[in-house]
Amino acid sequence: MYVGETGGSSGPGRRTVLGGVAAAGVTAALAGCAPARGRTTGGPEPLGAPPRRPLLLQILAHPDDDLYFMNPDTQHALDSGVPLVSVYVTGGEANGDNRVVSDTGPRVYDKAAYSSARHQGLRQAYATLLGLDKYAPWQKSVAELRGGHRAEVNRLQHRGRSVELVFLNTAMHTPLGGRMGLPSLWADHRLQLPVVIAEGSPLTRAEPYTYDGLVDVLAGLLADHSPTLVQTLDPDPDIQHSSPADRAHDSEQPGYSDHADHTAAASFAWAALIRHAEQGHAFLATAYRAYYNRHWPKNLPPRVLAEKAAHLVPYGGDKEWQCGNPGGCGDYNVGGKRPLTNWKGWVRSTHHRHPGPRLVLSGTDGTDGSAAYGVLGLRAVRWRRGPDDSWGEPEDLGGSPLAPVLGGASLPDGRQLLFALRFSSLQGRAGANTREIVVLEQGAPGGEFGAWRGLGNPERGDDRGRRIGLPLALAAPDGRVHLFVRNADRGVSTRVRAADGGWSPWRDLAGGPVQEGLSGVVDQRGRVHVFGAGADTVHHWTQPAAGSPLAPVPSRLPLPVDPVAPLASGGGVELLYRTSADARKARQDPGSPASPRLTSVRLDGGPATGVALDGYGPVAAAGGFVLGPDERGVLQLADGKRVLRRADGVVPVGSAALSAQGGRALAVGLGVDARPWSWRP
Repeated sequence: MYVGETGGSSGPGRRTVLGGVAAAGVTAALAGCAPARGRTTGGPEPLGAPPRRPLLLQILAHPDDDLYFMNPDTQHALDSGVPLVSVYVTGGEANGDNRVVSDTGPRVYDKAAYSSARHQGLRQAYATLLGLDKYAPWQKSVAELRGGHRAEVNRLQHRGRSVELVFLNTAMHTPLGGRMGLPSLWADHRLQLPVVIAEGSPLTRAEPYTYDGLVDVLAGLLADHSPTLVQTLDPDPDIQHSSPADRAHDSEQPGYSDHADHTAAASFAWAALIRHAEQGHAFLATAYRAYYNRHWPKNLPPRVLAEKAAHLVPYGGDKEWQCGNPGGCGDYNVGGKRPLTNWKGWVRSTHHRHPGPRLVLSGTDGTDGSAAYGVLGLRAVRWRRGPDDSWGEPEDLGGSPLAPVLGGASLPDGRQLLFALRFSSLQGRAGANTREIVVLEQGAPGGEFGAWRGLGNPERGDDRGRRIGLPLALAAPDGRVHLFVRNADRGVSTRVRAADGGWSPWRDLAGGPVQEGLSGVVDQRGRVHVFGAGADTVHHWTQPAAGSPLAPVPSRLPLPVDPVAPLASGGGVELLYRTSADARKARQDPGSPASPRLTSVRLDGGPATGVALDGYGPVAAAGGFVLGPDERGVLQLADGKRVLRRADGVVPVGSAALSAQGGRALAVGLGVDARPWSWRP
């Protein structure tokens, strides 16, 4: 049983009981939203254990999307020995003109050759990532896929590491009318989208794709490879109002901060993931922002940025290279220093669509830590921690299909609340495409949970409703629980749970704009504080006094490049985050790199106690400890006297949770093997 709520910003809406799963349309009206125990007839299969061997599978729109938007995460997994499978949905052939923009020579429009050249660029890039010469030979073959479809597959292994490239190669434009191919396929159930046969490919014939055919092929690849981690692009990019000239200048689709192919490829990928999850497969998922990077301060420091950009050099190649590929030796306009000098600045950031710690720890502020809650196979699960810090098998709490990161809060009586962003319906062909916030309430401390309940969406309509962010929940001393989400206008909306369990309507707090990734804290006076990383400063909402409504307050804090970590102290609230290396250039094209140094600041802008923890990305703070990755992605913990590094263990996925009790720190997260890990330095 799933108890839902309809309605938008005007109030909590009408309560409804939802049921049924339309697998072909990937409607999630009930999928997984059952009580913790038991399963509704016709719902998803019981959740299985993750595969024994970790594997990373990426689903991209174009060759180079992984190098631009998912590195350095992909590189860290590959360096650790995790096998990689990358699926490229389009041929990337554009108009067939493979040239540097400054090249004034005669234009050659050859789509088969350009697609082939981009394939070769990927082979060159991944060969160097594996430590081989860029011209290392690959094994090429043709794979038979579901529905009679076929695809070129390239494989390369070196010293126990392996990369597999799968080229579905759908055309970037429709045969008639020249519409964008993949977005049209998502919207039009009658369309048949042909396949581009790349020059020199072992694939010589292929059937066109329909909407259902592409979802089925992607679901089949997921089933065949059984990945523990799936990386996709962003299915729900930000609204971005701009003129036609600016859109062409930024290579963005009308109304949104991304390429239309990226959005369509991500939508197809998540439709396939939902189908895969319904079969009980256990995996993690991460969606990455793309052209979003253009509009916010850049978050990679110079050393990380230089290495990321260096991997695009062999992909871009050069027309003078002698690689032996008949179609060409790379995507020439991406070669050399152009990724770093490109004014769009895409390479200069790596952003998750759903950022934040992958686990919620039990107990007030996570100090208990005897249990952890996360998302596995697109459903909520609970792991229980043993006395030796090992973790038991996941307990299925349902809710599917959920975004990858949960919110959580503990009630005064010790019961746990879990909050999630749910893909209520994900349908192409003009079907419903809706998101909602849902909550799961524990019946007794440490006990079982009831049914998931819908809390609606602060936005009206599917289009705006898709843009909301993850839930942030904060429990106040007066027994109320404050719920916050980033809304479609990039501000903050809130609902409040009263001590008796009733919910207020959604309310827009105004203020912003902010990036995805809200954070918050309750200070020692009982006041709730919420923070968002803006383009110019940290935006701040708080209460004048405990129990009063929140409102935005003026802020002159240094510019942030990532979500901030707030820490309540006797003197108020302190913030830890990374800022731009040169704030004057942060909003100029292509943007300043981030500083690897950690900024410690009070709310009045004055300096707080400094923390030496150079690295990149968000940090977590608790009990005098600070946790975050170094510039190689290795977790490190500062305790005020020294910095300790997590020298071994599985590569983390996303951010880790940090708790402190009795003067000791405990870091907990999920790994690329889709299992929880603990680190107690």
